[in-house]
Amino acid sequence: MSGASTSSSVRAALSYCVQQVRTYDYHHYLCLLELPPTMRKSAFTLRAFNIETAKAMDVASDPRIGLMRLLWWQDAIDKIFSNKVIEHPVAQALASVLLEHKINKIWLRRSVEARINDAKKEVTDIPKTMEELEQYAEDTVSTIFYSTLEAGGIKSTVADHAASHIGKASGLLLLLKSLPYHASRNCHFRYIPIKVAEKHGLLVKDGGQLAIQIDSREGMRDAVFEMASVANAHLQKARKLAGTVPADALPVLLPAVPTQVILDTLDRVQFDVFDPKLTRGVFGIPPLWFQLKLKWHSWRGRY
Repeated sequence: MSGASTSSSVRAALSYCVQQVRTYDYHHYLCLLELPPTMRKSAFTLRAFNIETAKAMDVASDPRIGLMRLLWWQDAIDKIFSNKVIEHPVAQALASVLLEHKINKIWLRRSVEARINDAKKEVTDIPKTMEELEQYAEDTVSTIFYSTLEAGGIKSTVADHAASHIGKASGLLLLLKSLPYHASRNCHFRYIPIKVAEKHGLLVKDGGQLAIQIDSREGMRDAVFEMASVANAHLQKARKLAGTVPADALPVLLPAVPTQVILDTLDRVQFDVFDPKLTRGVFGIPPLWFQLKLKWHSWRGRY
């Protein structure tokens, strides 16, 4: 393949990644536009990779097909890091990024492996504690932040710590926001830990299996409030580190803004995840207002 053809192929792959992020992850699309131009290629590619693995189970007509897709990506990561060509636009874009930037393979593998382990669970497999969900958020969301910081050549323990907390907060809140969707797919609210569900009277036995029911809307709101409070604590910890985070890392951590937006909207609807306001605009606020919030935080160098 000629150099011109290769360059054209990479541009097409990157364009595909940008479009995927814009279509399926709009709030992050707006966040990534605030990054320096030199960081956008790797950031959009990593987000597109995350989309591919995050929606693998949702778009599959059969859970086994979704799991096969995740296993394919697990194998693809090894091939990409071994400089093998894979005919997939996100894989091609990722290979191009790796030629220009150093990214630790462990973060990408950890992200996929966490989703594979989740996909292998039965719908009645409910996490026992909040710590299990926090670890899942760390493995699937924080790892994307770590990879983006690495690709930007940013080496900072403080930035990594902030990224860990923001990833956990974001991951937990996105799981909460997705509860109605999972319920519609008969997933028995398995993203509410047993200890939290039991505390708020949501835990029942269904055919000999533990399940979570929502007959008590008050109990459901209380459970969501408890989980959102854990997310909020992570967000506050991340913000306490802001004064010592390197300036070039601040734009990478801008997704703390949409995380706060979800928290604020949940508070307005009294932590009722079934309230339709959560699905309006960008996490419950008009898109223009969301963009202004991002611009304001970006201009002030805050997250």
